[in-house]
Amino acid sequence: MAARGRCPGCGSGPLVQDAHYAQQQLVCAACGCVLAEGLLTTTYSEEQHRREVAYSQSTGQKEQLSRCLKRGIRRVQDLCKVLQLPALFEETAVSYVQRALQHPAFHLLSLEKKELLGGCCVFVTCRQHNWPLTMGTICSLLYAKQELFASVFLSLQKELELSVPALSLADLVKSHLNGFQLFQPTANIPAQFVEDKEKVVARTLQIVELASETWLVTGRHPVPIITAAAFLAWQSLHPPARLSCTLARFCRLAGVDLPPPAHLRLKELLDILLRMASQLVWLRMFNLDKKTVVKHIGDLLQHRLVLLKKAFCLHDGEEQQPMATGEGSPPAAQDGDCPLEGQQQREDSPRPLLPPCLLNPRKRLRTAAPSASDSAITGDEPISDSEIEQYLRGPEEVQAFRKAKLWM
Repeated sequence: MAARGRCPGCGSGPLVQDAHYAQQQLVCAACGCVLAEGLLTTTYSEEQHRREVAYSQSTGQKEQLSRCLKRGIRRVQDLCKVLQLPALFEETAVSYVQRALQHPAFHLLSLEKKELLGGCCVFVTCRQHNWPLTMGTICSLLYAKQELFASVFLSLQKELELSVPALSLADLVKSHLNGFQLFQPTANIPAQFVEDKEKVVARTLQIVELASETWLVTGRHPVPIITAAAFLAWQSLHPPARLSCTLARFCRLAGVDLPPPAHLRLKELLDILLRMASQLVWLRMFNLDKKTVVKHIGDLLQHRLVLLKKAFCLHDGEEQQPMATGEGSPPAAQDGDCPLEGQQQREDSPRPLLPPCLLNPRKRLRTAAPSASDSAITGDEPISDSEIEQYLRGPEEVQAFRKAKLWM
C-alpha cells in the first residue's frame, strides 16, 4: 500500500506499508529505508501525521489467557504430575483442553463439567498412547461421579472428533495391580500375606480370561471383576494362611477401595469354578465348596478349555437333553424315594453358557389391577366422536321438530 510523503534519506516520493513478521512497517520503495519499524498504526491520518501506536499499547499485547483456561491448564498439569505421566502426554492434554475451552459447544457448560474437562483430556491422551488408565482412577482423583464424567468424555470425543482406542484388559489388570501394597513387606501387612507380584499378575490374568470366556465381563465395569480375580489369585497361591481372609480385609491390606459389585463378581467366579471342579475326576471324591475350591484353582485354570466344554453346553443341546431324558426315563413324580438324587443330578447336569442377565433376568414390576374406585364413572371421562354425533339432530329430525313446534 503506497503512502503519501517523501523519504528523508533519498527524497523519493512513494512510501510503502510492508508487513514484515506480522508487524506493520513504513518503507521507502526506492532505497528501502524503514521509516517506522515495529510500530502499529490504525488509520492513514495517523500515519501521515506520524502518530505512532506502540505494540505494547495495542490490543494484541493485552490478549491474555482467560481465567477458565488457566484453571483448566493448571488442573491438567496437576493430574499429569500425580499420575507421573511423561512430558509429551502433558503437552497433548494441554492442547486438547485449550481446543475444548475455545470450542463453542463447551462455552455454556456448568462449572462442575468444566472442572471435569481437564480430566477427560488426560484420559483421552493416555488412551491414545496406550497408557493403562481407568475412568474410575480419574474420577477418584477429581472426586467426580462416573456418570457425569462419562457424559463429558463422550461430548469431548464427539465435538473434537478424537480417536480413542479401547484399552486391552491385560493392560488394565497390570495397571490396577500396580497400586496394590501386598507385594512388599511392611509393618502393617503380615508376612504370610506378602506375595510375589509377577505370580499374582499372571494368575489374575488367567482368571480374568476365564471370566471373559464365561460372559462375566461383557457389559460390566472391569475394576470389580479384576479385584475379585486378584483376590482369588492371591488366595490360591498360599491357601492355608489366606482362606480365612475376607475380600474387604484384602482390599484394606492392599490399600485399594472395595467396589460394591466385587462381592457379586466373586460369587459368580466361584460358581464357575465349582462347576468346572465337578468335571475333574480326582476332585469328585472331595466335597468342595466356595472356600475349598480355591485350593485347586491352579489345576482348573490349567485345563479350563476342556472343563468349560464339559461343564457347560450350548443352548440347543440343553433343550434337547430334557426331551431325550423325558422319553426314556420315568418321570420324577413317580419315583418318590429319591427326590434329592434327581435334584443333585439336575444341578450337576451342564447348563447353557449364557450371560448372567439371561440366566437371572431382573423381575419386572407388575402393573396393579384397576380397583373399583378407578373403574367407577366420575363424569370426567373423554367423550368419543360417535357419542357426540348421537346428540346432533339430522335434517329430517330438524324438519320434524319444526312441524311439531307449529302445533304447540
